[in-house]
Amino acid sequence: MTKQAYAAFDLGAESGRAMLGVLDNKLLDLQAVHRFANRPQYLPSGYHWNVQSLWANIVEGLGHCTAAAKKQNMAIESIGVDTWGVDFALISRSGQLLGLPFTYRDARCGPAYEKVLNTLGKKAIYDATGIQLMAINSLYQLVAQQQSEPDILDHAGRLLMMGDLMHFLATGEPVNESTCASTTQMVDPCSGTWAFPLLEQLRLPTHLLGNIVQPGTILGPLRKPVAEEAGCKQLPVIVPGAHDTASAVAAVPVDDETFARGTWTYLSSGTWSLMGAELNEPVISNEARSLGFTNERGVENKIRFLKNIAGLWLVQQCRSDLARTGETFDYTQLIQLAEGTEAFRTLVDPNSQPFSEPGNIRAKICTFARTTNQPEPLTPGQFIRCCLESLALCYRQTMDNLETILDRTFDVLHIVGGGGQNQLLNQLTCDAIGRPVVIGPYEATAIGNVLMQAIGAGHIANLQQARHIVRNSFTMKTIKPKEPDRFDAQFNRFTKLLGHSA
Repeated sequence: MTKQAYAAFDLGAESGRAMLGVLDNKLLDLQAVHRFANRPQYLPSGYHWNVQSLWANIVEGLGHCTAAAKKQNMAIESIGVDTWGVDFALISRSGQLLGLPFTYRDARCGPAYEKVLNTLGKKAIYDATGIQLMAINSLYQLVAQQQSEPDILDHAGRLLMMGDLMHFLATGEPVNESTCASTTQMVDPCSGTWAFPLLEQLRLPTHLLGNIVQPGTILGPLRKPVAEEAGCKQLPVIVPGAHDTASAVAAVPVDDETFARGTWTYLSSGTWSLMGAELNEPVISNEARSLGFTNERGVENKIRFLKNIAGLWLVQQCRSDLARTGETFDYTQLIQLAEGTEAFRTLVDPNSQPFSEPGNIRAKICTFARTTNQPEPLTPGQFIRCCLESLALCYRQTMDNLETILDRTFDVLHIVGGGGQNQLLNQLTCDAIGRPVVIGPYEATAIGNVLMQAIGAGHIANLQQARHIVRNSFTMKTIKPKEPDRFDAQFNRFTKLLGHSA
């Protein structure tokens, strides 16, 4: 195998990065060549993503990837972009962007969600889509758009998820990639095609929805002006698992024996925590619906049966809240403060709706504490410890629910993604679930992106070979429970807090 270089762009809800992946003799080397912030903006119309900034950074990052590859006497083979799910852009029939995309944290989502639930009912929606009922999902965003700006929908030609939009700007090809499309709650979980009967019941325009393509699809060459600006040739654009979690799960380094037994779970840890199992078929049941599980599409037509959990968003919000009052800390400092703080002083439900809305997170935590007769956190360390212990207990609950729904026992949890660098949360999680945890790789999303491009290009065979490459190329760490018993009483306490509001 000769060396191949790929440019992978991983856009997250807080930051983005351009990564150069070099595949050499079935080993992968990943190099970060450009990092940038991704900050949504409050505009008069709502809370929006700055698409122009994201696209400018992709083009700049492609230039950096091109230069880095050239220094190693290589040329880039292809590029691909992955992003978060649920958010979308609308383009006109002539390809013009119709306004800035709203973020899933915009206030318009809640009322639209309630309207749809009242119209169709939870069971009908879940049975038709297999997706966790959350107000952030694209279905409710589209209903909100229909209510507030019906004229824009009349002029729109296509709905593109954020990854689709970046691929469209790169190639001019407006397609919908399957893993991102599945997060919309507008896709049939069994066929993987659009759930038109559901959409027609809500009188939503279905002409906006285009051809759904699979990860590994070659879209076509980079547009000439983009290539010229980046200083590269007109490269093929190969669609990865465009939903960042799909790319991250593709890079989980599970060994063949554990994979065959089906006794492994994953936790993609970042702003959101996505915890679940990889299946061949969706699970559509009243139990799965009531416990909040979702059937998202994965690469190679796998099902990512998982639960969306608030994740390190809580810690990020605490850090921002502290900075607004002049207390500036980096994440390492905050974790150190949490390590020196009393354990289990205050617990919260990380998925309580008020916590999902940006701003005033410490006040919301204190309100939750008062409502549930717990001491309020007072110091930065106490706030962070509260968030981390609550997340670990939430992971235990999710693991228990997974085992109940799927009627199987899981031997190991794989933690991938940037949140895996939080060693305190890793150990708390390991103790909470009472089984070994394998940590890494941290850049799983970018790794999965690169390897899916390589599969699409025919340079590696399939997902199984891709995971072999991950295991051979990156260092993973396995930890074991230290104090699992102390979590049992705390878990009972935690479950009694669920359902309270901040």
